[in-house]
Amino acid sequence: MTAGSGRRSHGPLVAVLTALVVAVGCAAGGVGESGPEAPREPAPRQSSRPAAPPSPEAQTTRADGTTSVAEFKSDIEDAVTIAERYWAARFRTTGEQFRPIRRIVPYQREGEVSCAGQPLPRNNAVYCSRGDFIAYDVNWSVSAFRQVGDAFVFYLLGHEYAHGIQVRLGLRADFTIQQELQADCMAGAYLGDSVRDGTLKLDAGDLDEFREGLLAVGDDPDQPWFAEGSHGTAEQRTDWFFRGYERSLDACNLG
Repeated sequence: MTAGSGRRSHGPLVAVLTALVVAVGCAAGGVGESGPEAPREPAPRQSSRPAAPPSPEAQTTRADGTTSVAEFKSDIEDAVTIAERYWAARFRTTGEQFRPIRRIVPYQREGEVSCAGQPLPRNNAVYCSRGDFIAYDVNWSVSAFRQVGDAFVFYLLGHEYAHGIQVRLGLRADFTIQQELQADCMAGAYLGDSVRDGTLKLDAGDLDEFREGLLAVGDDPDQPWFAEGSHGTAEQRTDWFFRGYERSLDACNLG
């Protein structure tokens, strides 16, 4: 996946996501409040320390040589910039003022960043409405980037950014799974629309490999759909992502 600036593509995604990606989560008060509130503790700051060396299990490298932390950081920046422009344009069509998510916070250790007093775990990414920020475990994310490819970064940021948009639009749901599947749909719309307007470019085979990847991030078959924290089965997540990708936001039940 390549941003419209024409930077070199990392090539197609690998066909199977590892356990690194299964851990994608939206816990820690992501969309539970009515809107962004001032944090009760100092807002988390981006760490000025360099990223820790990858763990041994992160040494697996994709065949196309995607290993550069600099490329990962550049893709994060591109994903955020494109998401901000995408949602700003959608808000303008309805005459509403768009407020970008306040900050994107990488962290390295469990408990280094908190949301509403709840320490964030490792191997996770989350939107926190209390402080209006997205936080992600940078070591886990870089490892997934190396094994999966750059499209993972755009999906990850797109899904979490969608939770911030849900808060801004005042969208509520009775069950967590409804919020999560809607966020998958909104992430699909952001990516599909960005491909159609030329902002992003897909490499041959990426869509098939997106499908393979989404099959790996579904809930365990024994997870009750109504349980707090449920994200949906692999089939549900794939279906909702591609509803958005193919039909844009009209498919996402935004009201």
